[in-house]
Amino acid sequence: MAISRLTRLVTQSKNISRYEQIIVQKRTATTTPSGAILPEPEKTPFGLLGVVCAVVPGLLIGAAISKNIANFLEENELFVPSDDDDDDD
Repeated sequence: MAISRLTRLVTQSKNISRYEQIIVQKRTATTTPSGAILPEPEKTPFGLLGVVCAVVPGLLIGAAISKNIANFLEENELFVPSDDDDDDD
C-alpha cells in the first residue's frame, strides 16, 4: 500500500515538472523587458502620526463593541457580575 502511494507521488511529481517545463512564467515586476533592474520604489513614511491614526480608532471601536456586548449580556442575564467581585477594600 505504501509502495503504491510512493509510486503515485513520484508520477505526480514527474507530471508537475513536465507541466512546468512547458509553461515558463517570467516575473517582470522587478526588471524591465530588456532585463535591467528597476529602481527601488519610493517609501512613504507614516511616522508617529500614522501609527496614532491607525491605533486610536481601532481601540475606540473595540471598546465600543465590548461595551455593547457587555450590556447585552447583562440585560439578558447571561452574565451578571456578583457583588463579591467588587470587594477592593
